[in-house]
Amino acid sequence: MFTTEIRNEIETVAARIGVEPAALLAIAEVEAAGRAYATVNGRKEPLIRFEGHYFDRRLPAAKRSAARDAGLADPKAGVVKNPTSQTARWAMLAKAAAIDHKAAHESVSWGLGQVMGAHWEWLGYPGIDALVAEARSGVGGQVSLMARYIDKAGLAAAIRRRDWAAFARAYNGPGYKRHGYDRKIAEAYARYSGDAAMSPVPDVSVLRRGSTGDAVKDLQSLLAAAGYRIPCDGVFGRLTEDAVRDFQKARALVVDGIAGPRTLEKLKGVATEIQPPDAPFWPWFLDWLRGLWRD
Repeated sequence: MFTTEIRNEIETVAARIGVEPAALLAIAEVEAAGRAYATVNGRKEPLIRFEGHYFDRRLPAAKRSAARDAGLADPKAGVVKNPTSQTARWAMLAKAAAIDHKAAHESVSWGLGQVMGAHWEWLGYPGIDALVAEARSGVGGQVSLMARYIDKAGLAAAIRRRDWAAFARAYNGPGYKRHGYDRKIAEAYARYSGDAAMSPVPDVSVLRRGSTGDAVKDLQSLLAAAGYRIPCDGVFGRLTEDAVRDFQKARALVVDGIAGPRTLEKLKGVATEIQPPDAPFWPWFLDWLRGLWRD
């Protein structure tokens, strides 16, 4: 079972991407067996799994023989076994990194979501070290990494439908049934969603590219009140996304172009700060001229 710290972090990120906290908790529990970190050399580190077939594939040819001789790389999945302890796994990573730093860290699945380092570019990180730094920054970093993958892969909809088979197929690969990932997530979700200690699902709209309707019109009206020239047509398109990103950057929020609870709260705050502009000069001047004519 997760600690209060981990629950709080997962609830916060769940609200940001618009899914139930119980669902995100269930996925994290299955992926990381209910643990968020291990103490390695006196430091709390995310749980890792080293994939020797990834390492073999990502290594330059000149380094591949040395890695295979060291038992760290093999073209076939599952041949390179992971030690039981996390301390030994981190030691394995250090040996691999001595051969090739980038390939080694790309060949690890990181943290609560067990996201492969090889996805760093697809996920929008400037380099593998940036992904690793987020995973090692704490529970919040691990959850954010997992959420970034879920959002990028378009899996939030499957989570909202509680379609665990569709989620597991996309997240864990075609062998998900053999390992029972969908069943395990369903069982964990049932447990967490019935937990009286779980906070209620936030009653908020999470709006993003492709959203439509009155909620989007309200968002666009708030953006317009904040000074952004966008149409209030109820369609969350490129202009609306660009405005959201610009507003998030100006307010030191996470810049993801998604109007979640924090962004909407800040926008509403800005709308109340804006004072009506001074009355324009020309209507007053015309009234004055009319008054002279009548006199």
